Amino acid sequence: MTADKGLTYSSAGVDIDAGNALVERIKPAAKRTARPGVMAGLGGFGALFDPRAAGFTDPVLVAATDGVGTKLRIAIDTGNVDTIGIDLVAMCVNDLVCQGAEPLFFLDYFATGKLDVEAAARIIEGIATGCAETGCALIGGETAEMPGMYHGGDFDLAGFAVGAMERGTDLPQGVAAGDVLLGLASDGVHSNGYSLVRRVVERAGLKWDDPAPFADGPLGAALLAPTRLYVRPALAAIRAGGVHGLAHITGGGLTENLPRILPEGLGATIDLGAWTLPPVFAWLAQAGGLETAEMLKTFNAGIGMVAVVAPDRAEALAALLESIGERVHRLGHVVPGEGVSYSGRLA
Repeated sequence: MTADKGLTYSSAGVDIDAGNALVERIKPAAKRTARPGVMAGLGGFGALFDPRAAGFTDPVLVAATDGVGTKLRIAIDTGNVDTIGIDLVAMCVNDLVCQGAEPLFFLDYFATGKLDVEAAARIIEGIATGCAETGCALIGGETAEMPGMYHGGDFDLAGFAVGAMERGTDLPQGVAAGDVLLGLASDGVHSNGYSLVRRVVERAGLKWDDPAPFADGPLGAALLAPTRLYVRPALAAIRAGGVHGLAHITGGGLTENLPRILPEGLGATIDLGAWTLPPVFAWLAQAGGLETAEMLKTFNAGIGMVAVVAPDRAEALAALLESIGERVHRLGHVVPGEGVSYSGRLA
């Protein structure tokens, strides 16, 4: 008789060697995100960062965490995973800058059933791209191989960002009736509302490799356009003076996100004719039979960030933002009241 062979971690579905190979593979990507303040990054049990070495005198730390939601389903189904990491970074650092904070460092969590080193490296290289574009160091993370939890190439992502600001400079601050709302254009659906997007695609009888009805190329690739990174322009506007608040337009749209930065007793009025609804949203509205109120509460509808600015600074700040590549729309004003009211119509 032959004795049964003993079990190993590998036979249980976890490949430690693959994990080690991934760490080596992504070290150059992490290295290109290095910035002043990083003391120790990948390889240890934790990462070290010195805010004072990053130029802060009396820093207050700000933390944010987020994921990418069911946009991952499209990335997994199409195999187009190169930019999903940019989405992950954007969802965290765009929130940080709304507090007035400069992003300092980022950590990621990547979980999958069976580690594909090549695919994982492409995902993490996307994370590094997002970090490099926002001046945020990728200093650590976790790769979890979890057989039995994820199947058929499925994976999940979570991100964690820490930023800093000088004490007393936090936003929102000084928001008042009469302040102007400057809307910064989005680059598409970004990373919210994809459960509804997928239902619309299903209702339209389309597949991810079908031509996109609203853009050149396949539908799946068009819907994977990465979330716009607003950190550098937002920080430039803050430093120029006159910014009283910033709202990242994510799940809940303009209807839910803008009131988060308005003091009690103040609301906002927005002219829906101030910008043109991008083609992807026009198609979603038509194909899904979506009411305007539903569009504005589910999607960014073409406005990814709103800056609440002093009236006498609105023109200069709009010009500054446009000079560094933003498409700026003057949406409306802060007014006495509560919530967001709309005039005009989306077109």
